[in-house]
Amino acid sequence: MPPYQFPYLQMGTIEYNYYINFSLIGLLHSQNHSKFAERNNPKYQIDEMKKHNFYAGPSILSEYTIKNTADAILNFADTGLSILEVSHRSKEFTAVIEEASALVKELLEVPEGYHVLFLGGGASMQFCMVPYNLLAKKAAYLETGTWAVNAIKEAKLFGEVDIVASSKDANFSYIPKDFTIPSDADYFHYTTNNTIYGTEIRFDPESPVPLVADMSSDIFSRPVDVSKYDVIYAGAQKNLAPAGVTIAIVKESALGHVDRPIPTMLNYATHVKKGSMFNTPPVLPIYSALQTLRYYKQLGGVKELEKLDVAKAAKLYEAIDSSRIFKGTAAVEDRSIMNVCFVMTPEYAELEKGFIDFATERGIVGIKGHRSVGGFRASLYNALPMESVDVLIQAMQDFEAKH
Repeated sequence: MPPYQFPYLQMGTIEYNYYINFSLIGLLHSQNHSKFAERNNPKYQIDEMKKHNFYAGPSILSEYTIKNTADAILNFADTGLSILEVSHRSKEFTAVIEEASALVKELLEVPEGYHVLFLGGGASMQFCMVPYNLLAKKAAYLETGTWAVNAIKEAKLFGEVDIVASSKDANFSYIPKDFTIPSDADYFHYTTNNTIYGTEIRFDPESPVPLVADMSSDIFSRPVDVSKYDVIYAGAQKNLAPAGVTIAIVKESALGHVDRPIPTMLNYATHVKKGSMFNTPPVLPIYSALQTLRYYKQLGGVKELEKLDVAKAAKLYEAIDSSRIFKGTAAVEDRSIMNVCFVMTPEYAELEKGFIDFATERGIVGIKGHRSVGGFRASLYNALPMESVDVLIQAMQDFEAKH
C-alpha cells in the first residue's frame, strides 16, 4: 500500500512533510525533507507566533510547551516511541506524572496531607465529584457566573445548597460582597475567575468552613494558601495544557465523611490510592502540563507570573478606559486579569463586527465575546506575551482613529 501524504504542517518558519505508511508502524519523515531532524533527535524552532491568540480555552500555550510536546510526539524520552503510543505504566511516563505532581506542589506550595490528581472529565466533572465526596448535609456556594450556576445545579443532587450571594441581577458583572458563609456548611465553593463575564476573586476568602474552588482559568496566576482548601480543581486548557486533563488538589483528611456509596471512578480516594493511574490517564495533556510546569519554574514561579499577568491586564484596561469607542463590562474593582471583557459604547455598537474583521487582519484571533455578554473578550493567560497585548491595543487605537 503506498504511503499517504499529508499536507504540510507548519510551525513558525519551519515546515515538515510527513508520510504515513500503513504497512509499517510508526511515523516517518519524508525523504524530501531529510535536512530536518532525525526521528530520534527532532529539533524544532518556533521562530515567531503565527497569530496573536486570545481564545478563552482551549487557549495559547507557551512555545516551550508546544516544542517539547512536538518532540515527544516523535520520540518520547528516547524510547523510540511516540508519547501517543507509550504505555502509561512505563517507567518513562511514571516519571512524567510524578514530576508533574511534584511541580504542582512546589509552585503552589502545597502542604503535607494533600494529593495532586490528574483526572478526566474536565472541571464539569468536578461539579459532580466535589459534592459526591464532600457534601454530607449542606454546602455553601457563591453564584458568580455560568460555571458557578452549573456547579450549584450538580451539588443540589446531593444535599442542601445555600447560595450565599449572587450577581445574577447584573448579568454577573460584579463579585458579591458582605455575604455570610454558614458555619454548619460542609464547605464553601466559589469560582475564582469567570471567563465569560470577566470578573475574578484574587484572594483566598475568609471562611468558617473549608474552601473548595474552581480555579480552571486562573490557576498559577497568583499564590494560593492551599491549606484553606479541601479541594482545588482546574481544567487544564486555560493555563496549563491542551484540553483533556483536570488537576484536582485534594486534602486527604476531607475524604471519607459521607455515608453514600460513591461510584469507583467518581471517588477521589480511588485516584489517591492509585496515583491517578486507576485507569489510563490522559497521557498527552499530562506530558504537556509537565512542560508548562517546568516553564513556569524557569520563569521564577507563580509570583513572577502574577507580576507579568497584572502588567498585561493593566495595560489593556488602561487602553479601554481611555478609549472613546470601547468600554469595559465588569465592575472595576472585580476585573479579571485573565479575561478582559469589553464592548463598543452604544453610539458605536454597530462597529463591533467591523473591529473583529479589522483585528483579524492584524493576526489577532479569539477576541469575540461570549454570546451572553457580546462585544469582545481578550484572554491574557500566562503564555500570552506582552507583544500580543501591544498589537491588540494598537489595533484598537488605529480602528478608533478611523471612526
